[in-house]
Amino acid sequence: MKDKMEKINDYEWLLPKSARKEMRVDGKLFGNQAIFDQVESDTMGQLSNVCCLPGVIEPVAALPDAHFGYGLPMGAVAAFDAEEGVISSGLCGFDINCGINSIRSNLMVKDIEDKKRELVTELFKTVPCGVGSKGKLRLDDKIDDVLELGAKWAVENGYGTKKDLDRTEEGGCMQGADPKKVSELAKKRGRPQCGTLGAGNHFLEIQRVAEVFDETAAKEWGIDQKDSVAVMLHCGSRGLGHQVASDYLKIQEQAVKKYNIWLPDRQLACAPATSDEGQDYFSAMKCAVNYAFANRLIMTHWIRETFEKVFGQDWESMELDTIYAIAHNVVKKEEHRIDGKKKEIYVHRKGATRAFPDIPVLIAGTMGTSSYICKGTEIAMEKSFGSSCHGAGRAMSRHAALKGFKGEEVSDNLLKKGIVSKATNWKSLAEEAPGAYKDVDEVIESVHGAGISPKVVKLEPLGVLKG
Repeated sequence: MKDKMEKINDYEWLLPKSARKEMRVDGKLFGNQAIFDQVESDTMGQLSNVCCLPGVIEPVAALPDAHFGYGLPMGAVAAFDAEEGVISSGLCGFDINCGINSIRSNLMVKDIEDKKRELVTELFKTVPCGVGSKGKLRLDDKIDDVLELGAKWAVENGYGTKKDLDRTEEGGCMQGADPKKVSELAKKRGRPQCGTLGAGNHFLEIQRVAEVFDETAAKEWGIDQKDSVAVMLHCGSRGLGHQVASDYLKIQEQAVKKYNIWLPDRQLACAPATSDEGQDYFSAMKCAVNYAFANRLIMTHWIRETFEKVFGQDWESMELDTIYAIAHNVVKKEEHRIDGKKKEIYVHRKGATRAFPDIPVLIAGTMGTSSYICKGTEIAMEKSFGSSCHGAGRAMSRHAALKGFKGEEVSDNLLKKGIVSKATNWKSLAEEAPGAYKDVDEVIESVHGAGISPKVVKLEPLGVLKG
Protein backbone atom coordinates (compact mmCIF):
# COMPACT_ATOMS: atom_id res chain seq x y z
CA MET A 1 0.00 0.00 0.00
CA LYS A 2 2.92 2.35 0.67
CA ASP A 3 3.88 2.28 -3.00
CA LYS A 4 0.56 3.93 -3.88
CA MET A 5 1.19 6.99 -1.74
CA GLU A 6 1.76 10.42 -3.24
CA LYS A 7 3.87 13.24 -1.84
CA ILE A 8 1.84 16.38 -1.11
CA ASN A 9 4.69 18.43 0.37
CA ASP A 10 7.76 17.93 2.56
CA TYR A 11 5.61 16.84 5.53
CA GLU A 12 2.43 15.26 4.10
CA TRP A 13 1.77 12.16 2.01
CA LEU A 14 -1.53 11.13 0.44
CA LEU A 15 -2.95 7.63 0.32
CA PRO A 16 -5.65 8.20 -2.33
CA LYS A 17 -8.95 6.37 -2.08
CA SER A 18 -8.32 5.25 -5.65
CA ALA A 19 -5.62 2.96 -4.24
CA ARG A 20 -8.29 0.48 -3.26
CA LYS A 21 -11.88 0.11 -4.42
CA GLU A 22 -13.30 -0.33 -0.91
CA MET A 23 -11.83 2.94 0.40
CA ARG A 24 -14.44 5.63 0.98
CA VAL A 25 -11.97 8.43 1.79
CA ASP A 26 -8.30 9.35 1.39
CA GLY A 27 -5.70 8.52 3.99
CA LYS A 28 -2.77 10.72 4.94
CA LEU A 29 0.62 10.42 6.60
CA PHE A 30 2.26 13.34 8.37
CA GLY A 31 6.02 12.90 8.19
CA ASN A 32 9.21 14.09 6.60
CA GLN A 33 11.19 11.97 4.17
CA ALA A 34 12.93 10.05 6.95
CA ILE A 35 9.60 9.16 8.55
CA PHE A 36 8.08 8.14 5.22
CA ASP A 37 11.08 5.93 4.44
CA GLN A 38 10.71 4.15 7.78
CA VAL A 39 6.94 3.61 7.94
CA GLU A 40 5.89 0.03 7.17
CA SER A 41 3.65 -0.76 4.21
CA ASP A 42 1.53 -2.88 6.60
CA THR A 43 0.93 0.22 8.72
CA MET A 44 -0.47 2.06 5.72
CA GLY A 45 -2.47 -1.05 4.87
CA GLN A 46 -4.12 -0.80 8.29
CA LEU A 47 -4.81 2.87 7.62
CA SER A 48 -6.48 1.97 4.31
CA ASN A 49 -8.70 -0.52 6.15
CA VAL A 50 -10.08 2.24 8.36
CA CYS A 51 -10.75 4.33 5.25
CA CYS A 52 -13.32 1.67 4.31
CA LEU A 53 -15.55 1.98 7.40
CA PRO A 54 -19.09 3.43 7.33
CA GLY A 55 -19.43 7.15 7.91
CA VAL A 56 -15.67 7.75 7.96
CA ILE A 57 -14.60 11.35 7.36
CA GLU A 58 -11.58 12.37 5.30
CA PRO A 59 -8.72 11.97 6.01
CA VAL A 60 -7.81 9.02 8.19
CA ALA A 61 -4.43 10.29 9.33
CA ALA A 62 -1.27 8.50 10.39
CA LEU A 63 1.00 10.69 12.51
CA PRO A 64 4.81 10.50 12.34
CA ASP A 65 4.99 8.07 15.28
CA ALA A 66 2.64 5.64 13.49
CA HIS A 67 3.43 1.94 13.59
CA PHE A 68 1.56 -1.33 13.13
CA GLY A 69 -1.03 -1.82 15.86
CA TYR A 70 -4.32 -3.48 16.68
CA GLY A 71 -6.72 -2.61 13.84
CA LEU A 72 -5.77 1.04 13.48
CA PRO A 73 -2.05 1.87 13.56
CA MET A 74 -0.77 3.18 16.87
CA GLY A 75 -0.24 6.88 16.22
CA ALA A 76 -3.31 7.66 14.13
CA VAL A 77 -6.62 9.51 14.15
CA ALA A 78 -9.92 8.60 12.53
CA ALA A 79 -13.18 10.57 12.63
CA PHE A 80 -16.74 9.42 11.96
CA ASP A 81 -20.07 11.10 11.32
CA ALA A 82 -22.13 11.25 14.53
CA GLU A 83 -25.21 9.87 12.76
CA GLU A 84 -23.94 7.69 9.93
CA GLY A 85 -20.61 6.61 11.38
CA VAL A 86 -19.36 4.10 13.94
CA ILE A 87 -17.73 4.01 17.35
CA SER A 88 -15.00 1.40 17.77
CA SER A 89 -13.32 -0.09 20.81
CA GLY A 90 -10.46 -1.34 18.63
CA LEU A 91 -9.85 2.11 17.16
CA CYS A 92 -9.44 3.55 20.66
CA GLY A 93 -7.00 0.94 21.95
CA PHE A 94 -6.61 -1.25 25.01
CA ASP A 95 -4.90 1.22 27.32
CA ILE A 96 -7.71 3.79 27.35
CA ASN A 97 -6.41 7.28 28.22
CA CYS A 98 -2.82 6.27 28.33
CA GLY A 99 -1.64 9.86 28.72
CA ILE A 100 0.83 12.32 30.20
CA ASN A 101 1.01 14.68 33.15
CA SER A 102 3.80 17.25 32.79
CA ILE A 103 4.97 19.09 35.91
CA ARG A 104 7.27 22.11 36.22
CA SER A 105 9.38 23.28 39.16
CA ASN A 106 11.61 26.16 40.20
CA LEU A 107 14.43 23.74 41.00
CA MET A 108 17.49 23.89 38.79
CA VAL A 109 19.58 20.94 37.61
CA LYS A 110 22.41 22.00 39.94
CA ASP A 111 19.97 21.84 42.87
CA ILE A 112 19.22 18.14 42.36
CA GLU A 113 22.50 16.80 40.95
CA ASP A 114 23.75 15.44 44.29
CA LYS A 115 20.36 13.98 45.16
CA LYS A 116 19.36 12.63 41.76
CA ARG A 117 19.96 8.98 42.60
CA GLU A 118 18.21 9.34 45.96
CA LEU A 119 15.26 11.03 44.26
CA VAL A 120 14.88 8.23 41.70
CA THR A 121 15.19 5.58 44.43
CA GLU A 122 12.58 7.25 46.64
CA LEU A 123 10.19 7.74 43.74
CA PHE A 124 10.56 4.05 42.89
CA LYS A 125 9.53 3.22 46.47
CA THR A 126 6.61 5.64 46.45
CA VAL A 127 5.08 5.05 43.01
CA PRO A 128 4.22 1.35 42.47
CA CYS A 129 5.61 0.07 39.16
CA GLY A 130 5.39 -3.10 37.11
CA VAL A 131 2.91 -5.57 35.64
CA GLY A 132 0.00 -6.15 38.03
CA SER A 133 1.38 -3.64 40.52
CA LYS A 134 -0.97 -2.62 43.32
CA GLY A 135 -1.07 0.78 44.96
CA LYS A 136 -1.32 2.09 48.49
CA LEU A 137 -4.88 3.15 47.74
CA ARG A 138 -7.79 0.69 47.89
CA LEU A 139 -10.93 2.00 46.25
CA ASP A 140 -13.30 -0.80 47.32
CA ASP A 141 -16.83 0.64 47.20
CA LYS A 142 -15.55 4.02 45.91
CA ILE A 143 -14.65 2.69 42.45
CA ASP A 144 -17.87 3.99 40.87
CA ASP A 145 -17.17 7.49 42.20
CA VAL A 146 -13.74 7.47 40.55
CA LEU A 147 -15.18 6.24 37.26
CA GLU A 148 -17.79 9.01 37.28
CA LEU A 149 -15.71 11.91 38.65
CA GLY A 150 -12.15 11.13 37.55
CA ALA A 151 -9.51 13.56 38.78
CA LYS A 152 -12.23 15.56 40.54
CA TRP A 153 -12.59 12.64 42.93
CA ALA A 154 -8.85 12.70 43.53
CA VAL A 155 -8.92 16.40 44.43
CA GLU A 156 -11.97 15.96 46.68
CA ASN A 157 -10.03 13.27 48.55
CA GLY A 158 -6.82 15.23 49.04
CA TYR A 159 -4.87 14.26 45.93
CA GLY A 160 -4.00 17.31 43.83
CA THR A 161 -5.61 20.74 43.61
CA LYS A 162 -8.22 22.61 41.60
CA LYS A 163 -5.37 24.22 39.67
CA ASP A 164 -4.39 20.72 38.50
CA LEU A 165 -7.91 20.21 37.16
CA ASP A 166 -7.80 23.55 35.36
CA ARG A 167 -4.69 22.33 33.55
CA THR A 168 -6.06 18.93 32.61
CA GLU A 169 -7.88 17.97 29.42
CA GLU A 170 -11.64 17.81 30.09
CA GLY A 171 -10.93 19.20 33.56
CA GLY A 172 -9.89 15.64 34.44
CA CYS A 173 -13.42 14.30 33.98
CA MET A 174 -15.32 13.31 30.84
CA GLN A 175 -19.01 13.96 31.38
CA GLY A 176 -21.46 11.15 30.73
CA ALA A 177 -19.44 8.31 32.22
CA ASP A 178 -21.76 5.51 33.40
CA PRO A 179 -20.22 3.00 35.84
CA LYS A 180 -23.15 0.63 35.20
CA LYS A 181 -21.71 0.06 31.72
CA VAL A 182 -18.43 -1.23 33.19
CA SER A 183 -18.18 -4.92 34.04
CA GLU A 184 -17.56 -6.15 37.56
CA LEU A 185 -14.36 -7.82 36.33
CA ALA A 186 -13.05 -4.48 35.06
CA LYS A 187 -13.88 -2.84 38.40
CA LYS A 188 -12.23 -5.70 40.28
CA ARG A 189 -9.05 -5.16 38.27
CA GLY A 190 -9.20 -1.41 38.85
CA ARG A 191 -9.79 -1.32 42.60
CA PRO A 192 -6.20 -2.08 43.71
CA GLN A 193 -4.38 -0.38 40.82
CA CYS A 194 -5.32 3.30 41.13
CA GLY A 195 -2.11 5.21 41.81
CA THR A 196 0.19 2.77 39.98
CA LEU A 197 2.48 3.22 37.00
CA GLY A 198 2.24 -0.21 35.40
CA ALA A 199 4.70 -1.49 32.81
CA GLY A 200 5.36 -1.41 29.07
CA ASN A 201 6.05 2.06 27.74
CA HIS A 202 4.78 3.73 30.91
CA PHE A 203 7.36 5.79 32.74
CA LEU A 204 8.11 8.46 35.29
CA GLU A 205 10.92 10.76 34.23
CA ILE A 206 12.87 13.59 35.85
CA GLN A 207 13.83 16.06 33.13
CA ARG A 208 15.74 19.25 32.46
CA VAL A 209 14.48 22.07 30.27
CA ALA A 210 17.13 21.81 27.56
CA GLU A 211 15.87 24.33 25.03
CA VAL A 212 13.06 26.86 24.68
CA PHE A 213 11.82 27.54 21.14
CA ASP A 214 8.75 29.66 21.87
CA GLU A 215 9.48 31.88 24.88
CA THR A 216 6.01 33.44 24.94
CA ALA A 217 4.14 30.14 25.14
CA ALA A 218 6.69 28.61 27.51
CA LYS A 219 6.44 31.52 29.92
CA GLU A 220 2.65 31.42 29.78
CA TRP A 221 2.81 27.76 30.84
CA GLY A 222 5.29 28.47 33.67
CA ILE A 223 8.45 27.24 31.94
CA ASP A 224 10.64 30.30 32.08
CA GLN A 225 14.13 28.98 32.81
CA LYS A 226 16.47 26.79 30.84
CA ASP A 227 18.02 24.04 33.01
CA SER A 228 15.04 24.03 35.35
CA VAL A 229 13.74 20.64 36.48
CA ALA A 230 10.50 19.11 35.21
CA VAL A 231 8.70 15.80 35.68
CA MET A 232 6.82 13.74 33.08
CA LEU A 233 4.44 10.95 34.05
CA HIS A 234 3.14 8.60 31.35
CA CYS A 235 0.57 5.90 32.14
CA GLY A 236 -3.08 4.99 31.65
CA SER A 237 -6.12 3.17 32.98
CA ARG A 238 -4.27 -0.04 33.87
CA GLY A 239 -6.19 -3.33 34.03
CA LEU A 240 -9.55 -1.57 34.23
CA GLY A 241 -9.15 0.10 30.84
CA HIS A 242 -7.80 -3.08 29.26
CA GLN A 243 -10.81 -5.02 30.51
CA VAL A 244 -13.27 -2.39 29.26
CA ALA A 245 -11.68 -2.63 25.82
CA SER A 246 -11.73 -6.44 25.86
CA ASP A 247 -15.35 -6.59 27.02
CA TYR A 248 -16.61 -4.25 24.33
CA LEU A 249 -14.55 -5.78 21.55
CA LYS A 250 -16.61 -8.94 22.09
CA ILE A 251 -19.84 -6.94 22.19
CA GLN A 252 -18.95 -5.01 19.06
CA GLU A 253 -17.88 -8.16 17.22
CA GLN A 254 -21.49 -9.29 17.62
CA ALA A 255 -22.74 -5.82 16.65
CA VAL A 256 -20.89 -6.09 13.34
CA LYS A 257 -22.99 -9.16 12.52
CA LYS A 258 -26.21 -7.66 13.90
CA TYR A 259 -25.94 -4.47 11.83
CA ASN A 260 -24.39 -6.20 8.80
CA ILE A 261 -21.23 -4.07 8.77
CA TRP A 262 -18.52 -5.17 6.35
CA LEU A 263 -15.04 -5.09 7.88
CA PRO A 264 -11.73 -5.51 6.05
CA ASP A 265 -10.19 -6.60 9.37
CA ARG A 266 -12.04 -8.16 12.33
CA GLN A 267 -9.86 -6.11 14.70
CA LEU A 268 -11.87 -3.08 13.54
CA ALA A 269 -14.94 -4.30 15.45
CA CYS A 270 -17.34 -1.41 15.85
CA ALA A 271 -20.98 -0.46 16.21
CA PRO A 272 -23.15 2.28 14.70
CA ALA A 273 -22.57 5.51 16.61
CA THR A 274 -26.27 5.78 17.47
CA SER A 275 -26.66 2.15 18.58
CA ASP A 276 -26.75 0.85 22.16
CA GLU A 277 -23.53 -1.09 21.50
CA GLY A 278 -21.83 2.12 20.35
CA GLN A 279 -23.13 4.38 23.11
CA ASP A 280 -22.65 1.82 25.89
CA TYR A 281 -18.99 1.53 24.92
CA PHE A 282 -18.70 5.32 24.77
CA SER A 283 -20.04 5.59 28.34
CA ALA A 284 -17.78 2.79 29.61
CA MET A 285 -14.75 4.25 27.83
CA LYS A 286 -15.37 7.58 29.59
CA CYS A 287 -15.22 5.70 32.90
CA ALA A 288 -11.78 4.33 31.98
CA VAL A 289 -10.69 7.80 30.83
CA ASN A 290 -11.73 9.23 34.20
CA TYR A 291 -9.98 6.42 36.08
CA ALA A 292 -6.75 7.24 34.23
CA PHE A 293 -7.03 10.97 34.98
CA ALA A 294 -7.44 10.11 38.67
CA ASN A 295 -4.62 7.56 38.52
CA ARG A 296 -2.11 10.10 37.22
CA LEU A 297 -3.15 12.85 39.61
CA ILE A 298 -2.85 10.52 42.61
CA MET A 299 0.69 9.66 41.48
CA THR A 300 1.38 13.35 40.94
CA HIS A 301 0.46 13.88 44.60
CA TRP A 302 2.90 11.16 45.65
CA ILE A 303 5.61 12.60 43.42
CA ARG A 304 5.20 15.93 45.21
CA GLU A 305 5.41 14.22 48.60
CA THR A 306 8.62 12.48 47.52
CA PHE A 307 10.20 15.78 46.45
CA GLU A 308 9.26 17.19 49.85
CA LYS A 309 10.96 14.26 51.59
CA VAL A 310 14.16 14.43 49.51
CA PHE A 311 14.58 18.21 49.43
CA GLY A 312 13.06 19.17 52.78
CA GLN A 313 10.70 21.76 51.30
CA ASP A 314 6.95 21.80 50.73
CA TRP A 315 5.99 21.22 47.12
CA GLU A 316 4.34 24.62 46.74
CA SER A 317 7.63 26.36 47.51
CA MET A 318 9.29 24.22 44.83
CA GLU A 319 6.41 25.19 42.49
CA LEU A 320 5.71 21.62 41.41
CA ASP A 321 2.76 22.76 39.33
CA THR A 322 1.01 20.92 36.53
CA ILE A 323 1.94 22.35 33.14
CA TYR A 324 -0.75 20.30 31.46
CA ALA A 325 -2.24 16.79 31.46
CA ILE A 326 -3.53 15.10 28.32
CA ALA A 327 -5.11 11.87 27.08
CA HIS A 328 -4.06 9.45 24.38
CA ASN A 329 -6.21 6.50 23.28
CA VAL A 330 -9.59 8.15 23.52
CA VAL A 331 -12.83 8.71 21.60
CA LYS A 332 -14.26 12.24 21.76
CA LYS A 333 -17.46 13.75 20.40
CA GLU A 334 -16.26 17.09 19.06
CA GLU A 335 -17.43 19.84 16.77
CA HIS A 336 -15.25 20.35 13.70
CA ARG A 337 -15.63 22.18 10.43
CA ILE A 338 -16.32 19.58 7.73
CA ASP A 339 -16.74 20.75 4.14
CA GLY A 340 -17.13 24.30 5.40
CA LYS A 341 -19.85 23.47 7.95
CA LYS A 342 -19.64 22.84 11.70
CA LYS A 343 -20.46 19.25 12.47
CA GLU A 344 -20.39 16.91 15.47
CA ILE A 345 -18.17 13.91 14.87
CA TYR A 346 -16.61 11.08 16.86
CA VAL A 347 -12.83 11.48 16.79
CA HIS A 348 -10.83 8.34 17.62
CA ARG A 349 -7.28 9.19 18.71
CA LYS A 350 -5.13 6.09 19.13
CA GLY A 351 -1.62 6.88 20.28
CA ALA A 352 -2.47 10.45 19.40
CA THR A 353 -3.03 13.59 21.42
CA ARG A 354 -5.27 16.61 21.17
CA ALA A 355 -3.65 19.63 19.47
CA PHE A 356 -6.25 22.34 19.83
CA PRO A 357 -5.07 25.94 19.24
CA ASP A 358 -2.58 27.24 21.82
CA ILE A 359 -3.00 24.18 24.09
CA PRO A 360 0.14 22.30 25.24
CA VAL A 361 0.85 19.14 23.24
CA LEU A 362 2.92 16.70 25.33
CA ILE A 363 5.06 14.34 23.25
CA ALA A 364 7.18 11.73 25.02
CA GLY A 365 10.56 10.56 23.75
CA THR A 366 12.38 7.49 25.04
CA MET A 367 14.49 6.84 28.12
CA GLY A 368 17.61 8.17 26.46
CA THR A 369 16.22 10.86 24.20
CA SER A 370 14.33 14.12 24.43
CA SER A 371 10.65 14.73 25.02
CA TYR A 372 8.89 17.85 23.80
CA ILE A 373 6.12 20.23 24.69
CA CYS A 374 4.56 21.60 21.54
CA LYS A 375 1.55 23.80 20.85
CA GLY A 376 -1.71 23.05 19.05
CA THR A 377 -2.78 25.17 16.08
CA GLU A 378 -5.65 26.07 13.77
CA ILE A 379 -3.76 24.15 11.09
CA ALA A 380 -4.20 21.00 13.17
CA MET A 381 -7.93 21.70 13.37
CA GLU A 382 -8.05 21.89 9.58
CA LYS A 383 -5.75 18.99 8.75
CA SER A 384 -5.82 16.40 11.55
CA PHE A 385 -9.03 16.98 13.53
CA GLY A 386 -7.01 18.91 16.11
CA SER A 387 -4.56 16.04 16.68
CA SER A 388 -0.83 15.40 16.87
CA CYS A 389 1.47 12.51 17.70
CA HIS A 390 1.97 11.25 21.26
CA GLY A 391 5.56 10.00 21.26
CA ALA A 392 8.50 8.70 19.28
CA GLY A 393 6.72 5.55 18.09
CA ARG A 394 8.21 2.08 18.07
CA ALA A 395 10.64 1.12 15.33
CA MET A 396 10.76 -2.53 16.42
CA SER A 397 8.54 -4.87 18.39
CA ARG A 398 9.17 -5.65 22.05
CA HIS A 399 10.12 -9.19 21.01
CA ALA A 400 12.74 -7.84 18.61
CA ALA A 401 13.99 -5.39 21.24
CA LEU A 402 14.56 -8.23 23.70
CA LYS A 403 16.69 -9.96 21.08
CA GLY A 404 18.64 -6.81 20.24
CA PHE A 405 19.22 -5.23 23.64
CA LYS A 406 20.19 -6.24 27.18
CA GLY A 407 18.69 -4.37 30.11
CA GLU A 408 22.00 -4.13 31.97
CA GLU A 409 23.67 -2.54 28.94
CA VAL A 410 20.76 -0.12 28.44
CA SER A 411 21.11 0.97 32.08
CA ASP A 412 24.88 1.40 31.74
CA ASN A 413 24.52 3.43 28.55
CA LEU A 414 21.95 5.69 30.18
CA LEU A 415 24.23 6.25 33.16
CA LYS A 416 27.06 7.28 30.84
CA LYS A 417 24.73 10.05 29.65
CA GLY A 418 24.05 11.07 33.24
CA ILE A 419 20.61 9.40 33.31
CA VAL A 420 19.83 7.36 36.42
CA SER A 421 17.39 4.52 35.68
CA LYS A 422 15.35 2.20 37.87
CA ALA A 423 13.12 -0.66 36.74
CA THR A 424 11.41 -3.70 38.20
CA ASN A 425 13.54 -5.96 35.97
CA TRP A 426 16.13 -5.83 33.18
CA LYS A 427 13.58 -7.06 30.65
CA SER A 428 11.61 -3.81 31.01
CA LEU A 429 14.66 -1.74 30.14
CA ALA A 430 15.52 -3.95 27.16
CA GLU A 431 11.98 -3.77 25.73
CA GLU A 432 11.98 0.01 26.04
CA ALA A 433 15.56 0.64 24.89
CA PRO A 434 15.94 3.96 23.05
CA GLY A 435 17.11 2.06 19.97
CA ALA A 436 13.73 0.31 19.75
CA TYR A 437 12.05 3.61 18.89
CA LYS A 438 12.04 6.06 16.00
CA ASP A 439 14.19 9.16 16.11
CA VAL A 440 12.02 11.52 18.16
CA ASP A 441 13.69 14.56 16.61
CA GLU A 442 12.50 13.46 13.14
CA VAL A 443 9.02 12.91 14.57
CA ILE A 444 8.98 16.40 16.10
CA GLU A 445 10.44 17.99 12.98
CA SER A 446 7.52 16.45 11.08
CA VAL A 447 4.70 17.82 13.26
CA HIS A 448 6.51 21.16 13.57
CA GLY A 449 7.05 21.41 9.81
CA ALA A 450 3.49 20.36 9.04
CA GLY A 451 2.28 23.13 11.35
CA ILE A 452 0.06 20.87 13.45
CA SER A 453 2.12 21.29 16.65
CA PRO A 454 5.15 23.63 16.59
CA LYS A 455 7.93 23.14 19.13
CA VAL A 456 7.84 25.11 22.38
CA VAL A 457 10.20 23.31 24.79
CA LYS A 458 12.70 20.47 24.57
CA LEU A 459 13.14 18.28 27.68
CA GLU A 460 16.03 15.91 28.33
CA PRO A 461 15.99 13.02 30.83
CA LEU A 462 17.95 13.08 34.11
CA GLY A 463 16.36 10.05 35.76
CA VAL A 464 13.75 7.51 34.70
CA LEU A 465 11.55 4.88 36.33
CA LYS A 466 10.12 1.95 34.35
CA GLY A 467 7.66 -0.71 35.41
